[in-house]
Amino acid sequence: MASSIFDKLQVEFIDQDESVQVVADTIGSSGEVPERYVRHEIEANIVIIDNANCYSLPVIDMSRLINPDFSEEEIAKLGSACEEWGYFHLVNHGVDAGLLQQIKADITEFFRLPLQEKKAVAIPPNDLQGFGHHFFFPKEQKLDWADLLFLVTRPVEERSMDFWPTKPSTFRDSLDKYSLEIANVSTKLFKLMAINLGVDEEALLGVFKGQTQSVRINHYPHCCQADKVLGFSAHTDGVGLTLLLQVNDVQGLQIRKDGRWFAVKNLPGALVAMSVTFLRVSCFRSHQILTNGKYKSIEHRAVINPDKGRITLAAFHKPPLSCTIGVGPLQELLMKGEARYKTVDVVEFTKGYFTAKLEGRSYLESLKLGV
Repeated sequence: MASSIFDKLQVEFIDQDESVQVVADTIGSSGEVPERYVRHEIEANIVIIDNANCYSLPVIDMSRLINPDFSEEEIAKLGSACEEWGYFHLVNHGVDAGLLQQIKADITEFFRLPLQEKKAVAIPPNDLQGFGHHFFFPKEQKLDWADLLFLVTRPVEERSMDFWPTKPSTFRDSLDKYSLEIANVSTKLFKLMAINLGVDEEALLGVFKGQTQSVRINHYPHCCQADKVLGFSAHTDGVGLTLLLQVNDVQGLQIRKDGRWFAVKNLPGALVAMSVTFLRVSCFRSHQILTNGKYKSIEHRAVINPDKGRITLAAFHKPPLSCTIGVGPLQELLMKGEARYKTVDVVEFTKGYFTAKLEGRSYLESLKLGV
């Protein structure tokens, strides 16, 4: 249950009763954004737009990854994507097209419900799961322009069903099925990454055995002053692998590489019959540690559209908190050089990640050796 997770972490999560959708509706097309949402740093950022003449993000084909005739070449592309970007589009991933349609429809319908109905699954004080605005924030912290629904989805026994919406009626069933299919995709990717890294598959999969999967379903309302707010502050995820489903066709994802921000286009035609959908795969913090720095930990953020709301579903996969295996470089990689990161257990890693996020500093940097 979520409460047992935070008993272990001893991190305080504060309830926030404010809905960004209500704020957006209140200011309308001409009102002023409340100061607590205004992000002055955006003005100083130069953003590079994704186009054929500028740059192109990697596209990885799962059907080629598992096809003996093409797997060697595609696995090499997978490794290059993780090393250079820490990010790639995944196509032909095998998730049922009908299921994708259903989960997108259910999520969209949930966020269209009146606020009082959504608050039936509101995040309680000092907890994580449910509908709300923010997990935690000091009073001086700027707020993100987003409402969210956060749920632990796997293992099944870790679910808190009180926070799973019953409206629409198909929501629980479609999320259950989606979580299983996405878990299977993540397992395949972990195996293929192990091949690319030249390590034993079980060594990498062992870290994620009994992996915890959670989902953060994000609704970023439109804002008439979109250049003043951020949907999600710049961050890297404290997990091993994130799979992101774009629920509608509104863009807003940006990633940071070599000190510059890159706007990410949705990938037209990436999923058959789902031309406005893509799955994003990111090799984040614990992968950077496990791979001894070989795979990148990519910083990313969400920006806001002035005319349309954006909805996404991010599925996070990480080792269980009960895992006794330390999060540190894989031994096979240490044979090729000295360790660049400390080894910490999963609870210590997760607690340090949240604490560092609250204090606005990089936890990953604090785990480096010899610095």
